[in-house]
Amino acid sequence: MTAMGAKIFLLLILLSPCITTAQKKLVLIDQDGSGPGGSNQMAMMVLLEAPNVQVLGITMVTGNAWRDEETLHTLRMLELTGHSDIPVARGAVFPLVRTEEETRWQSALIGKATWLGAWGQGPTHLVETPEGIKPYTPEKLVHHGPYEIPPMPEGQPTIKAIDEDAIHFLIRQVHAHPHQVTIYAAGPMTNIALAISIDPDFAALTKGIVLMGGSLNPQTDDPEFATSPRHEFNFWRDPEAAHIMLHAAWPRIDVTTVYVSIKAPFTQKMLDEISKSSTPAAKYIAAWSQARYYLWDELAACAWLDPSLITKESVVYMDVDISHGPTYGDTLTWTEQLKPATGVRLVHAQLDLDLPKFQKFFVQLMTHEAK
Repeated sequence: MTAMGAKIFLLLILLSPCITTAQKKLVLIDQDGSGPGGSNQMAMMVLLEAPNVQVLGITMVTGNAWRDEETLHTLRMLELTGHSDIPVARGAVFPLVRTEEETRWQSALIGKATWLGAWGQGPTHLVETPEGIKPYTPEKLVHHGPYEIPPMPEGQPTIKAIDEDAIHFLIRQVHAHPHQVTIYAAGPMTNIALAISIDPDFAALTKGIVLMGGSLNPQTDDPEFATSPRHEFNFWRDPEAAHIMLHAAWPRIDVTTVYVSIKAPFTQKMLDEISKSSTPAAKYIAAWSQARYYLWDELAACAWLDPSLITKESVVYMDVDISHGPTYGDTLTWTEQLKPATGVRLVHAQLDLDLPKFQKFFVQLMTHEAK
């Protein structure tokens, strides 16, 4: 090798970390991180473990659980899986408009929602109290308040969330990497809607948004969707936020709907295979995750990494019902010919997948050696 060739070779070695980083796909995770284990945590782990991805940070939003509880579970997951360097920012605690009180009163008129997330679960009754007729939940079903932290079986984290709030963190990161960052949103869209409202250029400066949300008439006996085929929790929890998100100027919107999510179960066989591995990710799942449930958020993350996992999609105009009537929070869709003149946007709504390929892909991500 000539002297000049040696210099060029040395320069390439020195620059290789920069080249590798530049080639990685940049993503911001917005998630309702209930835990330990479960779909919320495992979906974040998909992106954390992917060798070709750089996670710029994680923003937390109340959804399946309250924000502060979710934040601690997520910080602990990062510690246990070797990703303590990822910044975590706390976002919205409550929806933009929907309230727990309105939701519980409406249940007496239009029926109960199957899953209430942080607001708890179970039948609510109207009882007479000294202050008048009020909703009442039996003691064993009472849920904790938004700033209470129940015992954490996986242990308390030693790392902390950053001081910057989630909304300004999202905006700052997108402006720091214009047209390079994909937003992965797998909880209610409150943080995303607030970022759009503060910064009208936010959506347009991204590469697009990948989200788990919405429902398109899934064929299922699952009681949550069988008689409510347009209902889905992330849109339902904060319909106004989902409405704002779906009207923003994203370069592309990819939606993992209930229609495809219920075709992607987490099986005992997958859990057994993962449990054989000694990687930190596999150990975390073996200790804290449960089998025989849908891989809602994981599919959205994996399909972004490998679009070939999705075998069928519907390109439709999508919005959310914000009428506060019986279908408040339901998914609305139209064709080009039937769409309203309200600025609705086209989305790529996923309908089917290569299930064996997806399950293999997920297991491999959780069991491969650290990137």
